[in-house]
Parts: sequence; C-alpha cells; structure tokens
Amino acid sequence: MKTTVISYSLTGNNDALAAGIASRLSAEHIRVTESEPRTDGKIAFDMLLNRTPAVNPIAANAADGGLVVFVAPVWMGCIAAPLRAPIRQFKAGLAQYAFVSISGGADGPNPKLAGEWKKRTGKEPAAVVNFLIADLLPSDPKPTRGVTSTYHLSVKDVKSLADKAVKILQEAPAAGKPLLGK
Repeated sequence: MKTTVISYSLTGNNDALAAGIASRLSAEHIRVTESEPRTDGKIAFDMLLNRTPAVNPIAANAADGGLVVFVAPVWMGCIAAPLRAPIRQFKAGLAQYAFVSISGGADGPNPKLAGEWKKRTGKEPAAVVNFLIADLLPSDPKPTRGVTSTYHLSVKDVKSLADKAVKILQEAPAAGKPLLGK
C-alpha cells in the first residue's frame, strides 16, 4: 500500500518529524509551504477566524490511494491553518489517513484533535498522535509556552518520536486491518 506523508512546519520540528516518519516508511514526503512569512498575528487571526491561508500548490495526485499521514503543529488546540488547504484538496480521495504532531504542550494535551479531523474530512482518522515538547523537558520548573515554542528537536528526539509514531501507525487498525505492514 502506498503511503504519503504531507507536512507543514513553522519551526522545523514537524518537518523533521515528518522526514523521519517518511524515511522509516519509505514514503513520499510532501512539504506544504507558504509564499509569505508567517507571523504570530497571522497565526492568531487564521485560528480565531477559521481561515484557510493560501499555500503553494501540491500535485493533484499526490495523495492518491493508500495511507496519508499528515504532520503539522497544533495551534490554539487545533490543526495548524496552513494544513487546511491540502486537507480540503485531498479529503474526497482519502482512503485512510492519520495525523501526527509535535506541539508545545505547555497548556497540556489537545483532546479535541480527532473530532476536528473528522469534522474537516468527514471521516474518522485511523490514528491521531500528538507528542508534546513539554514532555521532553524537565517538569520542574513547569515548561512555559515561551520555552516550548523555541525548543528545537534534537536528532535523538526525532529518531525516538518517529519510531514511536510508526509503531503507533503499525498498531492502529483501519477497517479491521492494520494501516501498515509490520
């Protein structure tokens, strides 16, 4: 079965995680990019107003058949706005999909992600994996948003998180069968 990894990353953390997952799955990795720089103000307005920003085009057949693994940050408890355009583009043809993210986590986990994915695609995700940077840091003192937003994954972090994500994807059943061969 064909697997495609489609990612968006602002800081580089989700891009590194997506590349690690794609490498382990021998999958094509497609990066979602924007032509203009993203600011904190644009993030806030896109999230509060539920806007879908323009992104650079992705080939129409990029996610044909098979499993699509979306990888992106979580902003304000929701899927990062730049990933919305490819979700819309591919939702009609999504046979199976999963979402993997590394996000700050200073405010705790993001329990509504699976519901947001179902709302945006009309289909249940096969898996939703949201790793938190706060979990990679010492708990004392409690990590703040400022600390988690400036953290950059190490090579060791990427390897560990990509291995965990692939294991979860291998164990996630979809329509009574595994998403990935073991």
